Amino acid sequence: MANYTLKVNGEAQQVEASPNTPLLWVLRDHLDMAGTKFGCGKGLCGACTVHVDGAAVRSCSYPVSAVGDLEVTTIEGLSEDGSHPVQQAWLEHDVPQCGYCQAGQIMNAAALLNKNPDPSDEEIRSEMLGNICRCGTYTRINKAIKTAAKKS
Repeated sequence: MANYTLKVNGEAQQVEASPNTPLLWVLRDHLDMAGTKFGCGKGLCGACTVHVDGAAVRSCSYPVSAVGDLEVTTIEGLSEDGSHPVQQAWLEHDVPQCGYCQAGQIMNAAALLNKNPDPSDEEIRSEMLGNICRCGTYTRINKAIKTAAKKS
């Protein structure tokens, strides 16, 4: 076990964990932040996507020891009141069905728009390819990202 000071959603958090503990389990089990979801556990489905220094990462396969001084942002920290353009576009396009993948989808979309504020349809499809939606809401997800891009 090792002690870590993580900056999560703008606040310093102390945790004690094994260096190989996935960031996902530190967020959920140590910090009681349930917004980030467990999906496949292998970084393949994207349900666990969070930002580390603004980049989308799969927290289920990202060891806590790799965080260091980097800032972690979860769906809880994307905006305090759901006012982030991606969150608003998700509502406008009524994207969620079961909702399980949505936190990861939103975090990946927000990271995409941070690095590419006006993505093409192909860039959206390519960047979101690793986020799987078992309900098949991809058309609405892509429309929401285009809407968020216009409002960002």
